[in-house]
Amino acid sequence: MKKRMQLNFMAIAMISMIAVLLLTTVVFYNLFQNEVIENLHTCADMLGEDLVNYKDTDRIISQKKVDNIRVTLIDKDGVVLADSDVNADVLGNHKERPEVKEAIEKGSGKSIRTSNTLSHASYYYAIRLSNGNILRLAKESQSFISFLMRVSPFIGGIAILLFVVSIFLSRLFAKSIVKPIEMLAKNMDREELATGYKELTPFLNTIQKQHRDIVKSSNMRQEFTANVSHELKTPLTSISGYSELIAGGMAKGEDAVRFAGEIQKNSSRLLTLINDILQLSELDTRNFNDDFAWVNFADTVRNCGDLLALAAKKRNVTLHLETVPEVVMIHGVTKMLEELVYNLIDNGIRYNKEGGQVVVCLAETENTVIFCVKDTGIGISKENQERIFERFYRVDKGRSRETGGTGLGLAIVKHIVAVHHADIEVTSEEDKGTEITVTFHKENE
Repeated sequence: MKKRMQLNFMAIAMISMIAVLLLTTVVFYNLFQNEVIENLHTCADMLGEDLVNYKDTDRIISQKKVDNIRVTLIDKDGVVLADSDVNADVLGNHKERPEVKEAIEKGSGKSIRTSNTLSHASYYYAIRLSNGNILRLAKESQSFISFLMRVSPFIGGIAILLFVVSIFLSRLFAKSIVKPIEMLAKNMDREELATGYKELTPFLNTIQKQHRDIVKSSNMRQEFTANVSHELKTPLTSISGYSELIAGGMAKGEDAVRFAGEIQKNSSRLLTLINDILQLSELDTRNFNDDFAWVNFADTVRNCGDLLALAAKKRNVTLHLETVPEVVMIHGVTKMLEELVYNLIDNGIRYNKEGGQVVVCLAETENTVIFCVKDTGIGISKENQERIFERFYRVDKGRSRETGGTGLGLAIVKHIVAVHHADIEVTSEEDKGTEITVTFHKENE
């Protein structure tokens, strides 16, 4: 990358340098041409009035000797009256010469003609005198090709010097641009990276963030795999052990019944765990846009409350459905909303105290629908509140297994909330209870 950037910088520098040198040469040559023409113009104005009566041929000749200028006097019909270099009698008619023709028509004219060898150029300037005659001055000078050849050593020297400088600068620029990227590759975990180019900062921050996300995802995947293996192994070990005892004839009577019950309990737990894992996988990979429909969320809350009423009674927990309107419409996925409500109420029952309460509230405002589950259970410490939505994370692992929890319920809830572009908030205090609030935004519907 660094070498390619260096070559690109050098190519840009060389192209720019050649273009600037050529443009400068053209500009200087144009200035030179204008200066020659202006000089001829000045000389013509000075000689013009003295030659009105064609009496000062000697001065014409002397002018030529002094300034190396050829002077020609022509009448209005194009006949040469006098010439400082050649006998006028041998010269042809000049009426069709561009500068003469222009002078006859407009009062003054100019032209530049290059020699056949391209080494010299002749500059002509003509003015119309008050008596109708034409005064033409001519001067021979180097052509553009000749001028270019003359300055080419100078241009070549500058080009070589600039080429050497461009090599040095291109290396310096390429190194300064690549350096932060190289530092990033070696120090991905650094919070901030110094760079000489503020434009690179967002790019480097994006790469760094993506790297951290990849590392985080990899760690979560490894942790998830380890947790899944452990969670699956525990009930399978129990099932294998109890079934082995029964198969070996070591369990009879009441023991056989008890072992069969343990096998059934662990099988049910294993099935629940597998279903939760499959559901999480579906939430991670599937697009649910086509499944959205208008749902009476109030009915969903009441139905889940009815389903969990018996479980609450068995655990001696009072379940209250407070302020639940008859109709609260939400644009969402029916199955997911049922899962969300069921998991939150079920958690409030599972992790409650003997004789505790679970209060369920549903309210609608102009822009939101708010669903809340509040319990008087064991509560969650502040350090654990940020992690309760992680997969297989349990605040009280022993109690969770006793109550049949898989550790995936709140992870599923978090995914469902994200699918519906909703917000979830946890407020909890140890030994006093937990309140979880989900806010659905109507503008997302």
